[in-house]
Formats: sequence, C-alpha cells, structure tokens
Amino acid sequence: MKKLILSLVLANLLVACASEPVKDEAQEPAAAPVATEPAAAPAETAAAAPAPVATEAAAPVAEEVAMPTEGSVHFPFDVDAVQAEDRAIVQAHGKYLSENRGSKVRLEGNADERGSSEYNLALGQRRANNVKKLLVLSGARESQVTTVSYGEEKPRATGHDEASWAQNRRVDFVGK
Repeated sequence: MKKLILSLVLANLLVACASEPVKDEAQEPAAAPVATEPAAAPAETAAAAPAPVATEAAAPVAEEVAMPTEGSVHFPFDVDAVQAEDRAIVQAHGKYLSENRGSKVRLEGNADERGSSEYNLALGQRRANNVKKLLVLSGARESQVTTVSYGEEKPRATGHDEASWAQNRRVDFVGK
C-alpha cells in the first residue's frame, strides 16, 4: 500500500514538473511566426500595413518583460497593513511575477526613526511580510519573494519632520 501511494505521489510530481517547460516551449514557437509575418507584409503591400503588425508583435514582448515601474509601498505611522491606494501597485507586481516565474523580488521593509531600533526592525518585517502575502494572493509564488527588514537603518529622507518620516515608512521592491 505504501509503495502504491509513493508511486502515485512520484508520478504526480513528475507530471507537475513536466507541465511548466511545456508551457515555455509552447510560447516560444508562437512568438516566431509573429516575427516572420511582419517581414512578409512589407514586401507585399504598402508601408501603411506593416505598422499595425509591428506594434502587435512588439506588444506581447513588452508585456512579458515589463516590470512594474513603482518600486515602493508607503505606510501611515505605526501601521503594517497595505493601504487601499497601494494595493494596485502590489497587485501589478504580483501579476508580473505570476507571468514571469523566473523573476524574483526582495521586499525591503523600512520604518521612520521614531521608536526603538528593535521595534522598527519588527515593524519593517511585518510590513514586508504583509506585502508578500498580497503578492502571493495576486499570483506570485512564495519562492519568488524574500523579505528583509532594515528598520530605520536605510532612510530615504534624512529630515526630522513628518514629510521625511512619511518617505521612510515603506517597503521597497528590489528585483533579483
């Protein structure tokens, strides 16, 4: 009975491992015919026809490679929950990671200078962990995301006022 269960588990594991490379191989040949079509179109028709084809061919490549441009999520004082206005940023990163399984990101949690260094390290870690949870809910794999907290050690702004502190209460997305 144990051998039967073990063989079923191993068979499922092999099937799961084999399914991802097949998807990658299926995408590569699909890109090749699109690239050959624009080359044939200019020879046959006037210059107006190739322009839409070229933008169609360029769009999928841009979608596959385009990393979200926003690199930080900000937090109110003493709060570790991702705010509603920043959820779209996190979800965009999660979507990118779900479509690009080879990509990885490090989430760097930060806090302002107020509070003890131990408290700020813990707050930065909670912030990074909450962003990671939302990334995973948005499609990223946990193995694609690592977290670290710098607490108050890496301030973006060096002032001692609310505007500076607001810039320092953040989680940064760092591609790996």
